Amino acid sequence: MSTGTVTKPSAAPKGGGRRKLTLPWIMLIVAAGLLLFSLVRVVSGADDLTSVGQVSGALQLAVPIGLAGLGGLWAERAGVVNIGLEGMMVLGTWFGAWAGYQWGPWVGVLLGLLGGALGGLLHAIITVTFNVNHIVSGVAINILAVGFTQYLSNFTFAEAEGGSSKQSPRIDQITKITIPGLSDWLQDLQQKHWFLISDLAGILGGLVTNLSLLTIVALLLIPATWWLLWRTAFGLRLRSCGENPVAAESLGVNVYKYKYIAVTVSGALAGLGGAFLAIVATGIYQEGQTGGRGYIGLAAMIFGNWMPGGMALGAGLFGFTDSLKLRGGAENVHALLLLVALLLVIAALWQLYKKKYVAGVVAAAFSVGFFLWYGLTDEVPSQFVDAAPYITTLLVLALSAQRLRMPKADGLPYQKGQGK
Repeated sequence: MSTGTVTKPSAAPKGGGRRKLTLPWIMLIVAAGLLLFSLVRVVSGADDLTSVGQVSGALQLAVPIGLAGLGGLWAERAGVVNIGLEGMMVLGTWFGAWAGYQWGPWVGVLLGLLGGALGGLLHAIITVTFNVNHIVSGVAINILAVGFTQYLSNFTFAEAEGGSSKQSPRIDQITKITIPGLSDWLQDLQQKHWFLISDLAGILGGLVTNLSLLTIVALLLIPATWWLLWRTAFGLRLRSCGENPVAAESLGVNVYKYKYIAVTVSGALAGLGGAFLAIVATGIYQEGQTGGRGYIGLAAMIFGNWMPGGMALGAGLFGFTDSLKLRGGAENVHALLLLVALLLVIAALWQLYKKKYVAGVVAAAFSVGFFLWYGLTDEVPSQFVDAAPYITTLLVLALSAQRLRMPKADGLPYQKGQGK
């Protein structure tokens, strides 16, 4: 006869494990963040922090990073590290622009996606079939993609009207949509600069104003990836290749096939991000326009703990800080000093509550430093403004490192039949 003690198998181990954030807690955290942001806007007077234009610009800057991060997630969930995302984005920008100015933007999107997929396939052949170190292969692809596109530009764009060896002719824009009535109403509400209400109106307004159809496709890929990888048998098999490929093989999973699929899809998503840069963000291909976004997408994926939702938040954070730099410059970034100071106060209180006194005192000391920096200056150096997105990425990764859990077999060599 069983006893009541066996009914508690799901209890967290003593002193270990983190509770998974539920939807109500996530919504509460988002609401608290919005309140804090609104407070900073009101105190600093930087009204552009949550304007419709700011949010719309942040979304456009976040999409290429998010697509690269999503590509990295596919590859690493199957156990393959994809440092070559940057090179695959470069291929996407070039092929997207090459096809886009000749046959239209949607053909450019398709060719950009295929260009990135070819880079992913090459990475899969090198790492899965020939078992080459994943980092070495990724770096080689990055170098190869830059040289290859520079070579192609010399006898394609250089000879085209309106082009040169470093840029393509102008590409037609993909249709952008704005919800009439709602967009204007939200913009009017945001311009009243009311506490919280105007901030919420600015965020919602940015999501319904001048929204490219390709942006909508990119946003839909996030829940689609979550459903495919976490709610289907295909996704379970793919993720098992990144956790324990030997065990997966013993259960009849063709590990090589799933790794090939994952890395090729990874390259296609990165290529789509590159095509977005060339066709939607700028309307033209320019040499070096990816600007390290493939690496930043990888950082966003790590920040998101190899999950689509967390990756999207990381991409959004970088896109937002990058948009602040482009739109408001020193004034908006100066307001962020106050936000960082307040966040450090919260962190200090939390660490003291958990009786981690050293960490609490350090956080408090830094918060005082940021308060003084904000109070004693009216603007920040231009170099700091330019570096703000990258500094944000480093800080977020440093602060989130303790809660990360990568797939167990990520980056490890695997050969068919090695478990026998």
